[in-house]
Amino acid sequence: MKFKHCWPLSVGLSLIVASIACADDSSDPNLTGQRRAEAAGRNLIGRPAPEVVVKTIDGETIDLSSLYGKKAVYLKFWATWCVPCRQQMPHFQHTFEGEGTDLAVIAINVGFNDSVQQIRKYQKQLGITMPVVFDDDGHLSAAFNVRVTPQHIIIGRDGRIQYIGHLADQQLDSALLAARAPVADGRKVATRHSTSGETNRARRFAVGDQIPNAALPTLDGRRFQLAKQGFTGPTVLVFMSPWCESYLATTRPTVSANCRVAREQVAEVSRGHQARWLEVASGLWASPGDLRKYRDSYKVVLPLTLDASGDLFREFGVSETPTIIILNDRNTIVRRIDSSEVSTLRQVLSSL
Repeated sequence: MKFKHCWPLSVGLSLIVASIACADDSSDPNLTGQRRAEAAGRNLIGRPAPEVVVKTIDGETIDLSSLYGKKAVYLKFWATWCVPCRQQMPHFQHTFEGEGTDLAVIAINVGFNDSVQQIRKYQKQLGITMPVVFDDDGHLSAAFNVRVTPQHIIIGRDGRIQYIGHLADQQLDSALLAARAPVADGRKVATRHSTSGETNRARRFAVGDQIPNAALPTLDGRRFQLAKQGFTGPTVLVFMSPWCESYLATTRPTVSANCRVAREQVAEVSRGHQARWLEVASGLWASPGDLRKYRDSYKVVLPLTLDASGDLFREFGVSETPTIIILNDRNTIVRRIDSSEVSTLRQVLSSL
């Protein structure tokens, strides 16, 4: 898988098309997490790290830019439902316990199908004591181009991103050691001005908001217009993940069941209801090849788009799958159906 990262990331629905088009598909849905992480970070290595301020779930504020030049920074993006994240937590905790004065270790939960309550339970079970940040709107994941969980980001003491990976192995340990090396005499600490796409939180559209029109590229190479002239029915956006139903069956069975119900409801209702439909897939652990595999496995006939950058999910405030957003013929959001309510889809559309 090769990802072409658009830096800086765009914020604003009118610019999202460019971000979605940043995914370059190798058509291989079986790529390892390490290769996905390396591909996602290829254009970031050697660049000055974003100057972001994070807040932990315990209320501590950490300005990453204040650490650059003084310490190396190790960020680990993870989720409580992620099996390799759990497997790697002892290594991560051990690294934190030995961080010393030249390394800062911070855990960043990606905020996808997760909650602070679940994080606290997880902390207690695994004995996690490092600072934990909850990326509730995905803006940190966007700033560091996160595509898998876990995804390791190592920033050297010179303020530059030195390593991005997925595995807890010798390569990671070597990168951590190298990042802690003092900044050479005469070498300036890398700095950069923050841009809106890297650090600012995207606007979240809510019920009652009118959405600007955009032409979103679909998996079959066409364009889906959010607003279609002359069409008087609703437009239904189904936010989903191609692995939700299968992967989360053991780690998040309730979410998995909701994803199955949503898929079945959408397939049934879309055949008999006069509406325009688009399924929007999260770019986390998903490539166009993964989306094609999902389409073929479940015989999905509705148009699909891959939100590789996560911009659509952030703009619509979606952090849990499945979520359904319904627009009227004036491109105004008239209803939001969250994960636990997907069985009401037919009833909601009938009432509209």
